[in-house]
Amino acid sequence: MSNNSLQEIVLAAPRGFCAGVDRAIDIVDRALEKFGAPVYVRHEIVHNTYVVADLKNRGAIFIEDLADVPAGATLVFSAHGVPKAVEEEAARRGFHVFDATCPLVTKVHVEVAKLHKEGFEFIMIGHKGHPEVEGTMGQLLDGIYLVEDVADVAHVSPKQTERLAVVTQTTLSVDDAALITEAVVARFPNIRKPKMQDICYATQNRQDAVKVLSNEVELVIVVGSPTSSNSNRLRDVAERSGVPSYMVDNANELQEVWFADKTCVGLTAGASAPDILVQQVIARMRALGAVSVRTLDGVEETIKFPLPKGLK
Repeated sequence: MSNNSLQEIVLAAPRGFCAGVDRAIDIVDRALEKFGAPVYVRHEIVHNTYVVADLKNRGAIFIEDLADVPAGATLVFSAHGVPKAVEEEAARRGFHVFDATCPLVTKVHVEVAKLHKEGFEFIMIGHKGHPEVEGTMGQLLDGIYLVEDVADVAHVSPKQTERLAVVTQTTLSVDDAALITEAVVARFPNIRKPKMQDICYATQNRQDAVKVLSNEVELVIVVGSPTSSNSNRLRDVAERSGVPSYMVDNANELQEVWFADKTCVGLTAGASAPDILVQQVIARMRALGAVSVRTLDGVEETIKFPLPKGLK
């Protein structure tokens, strides 16, 4: 049965892959080409089911523990970054390492290391258990405290408040991070904030695009995997804009009932979701009756990150 009320699909711009994800997948691709399978990857290279399955088929082996990597193997660190202890263990065990950490995450790591040398402690805004948060907090042995929401700010107790800096996970909700930062500054007025916010350009751009999209449509579909922080935030942004929103890993998860009485539906994709999945979702919506597809104007992203030495 087709749903005849559905007329138009409106695509957010930008959407889908960002430069850091492009680079990370490219690193695994090239390592496989150059050194042959298997290539070991610590943690999912990016949080997308399709991407991970595709690389597995081609000989990537995803592991969480370096004990599962044989001596002399090629190892790639995921785009989320790793704790110092993992880097040190990989070096000690002589793996052939390529670091696919997003350069914008590395920038946060470098800042933490630099300020730590100057005697700073840190408050980190982020999601407990997320690999990026574990990687950033794992740059130091101690002196970095996690807050997940405004309520946490009241309970955090750094050893001193003279030299305190705030850092954030790069894939947070821009609005949430601003509120939590406000609470942190209210409690620690002298805290040092990053010169440029840590939330990355791609996260910001995709959230801004969803706010624009939400004004034009009756429903927003976000293509992304459940583990993807930035994809989850896109759904949150649409919901907060007052538009019902669903996140799907692929076209099979679309439910016809969502589109009942909707004539105009918005579509976006998280920074780790490949375009092929967006095209499949469009095809499924066309089968449900959509006749036209248009793309909103948005920021043109031209950033490209270079590959590590030895893979160019």
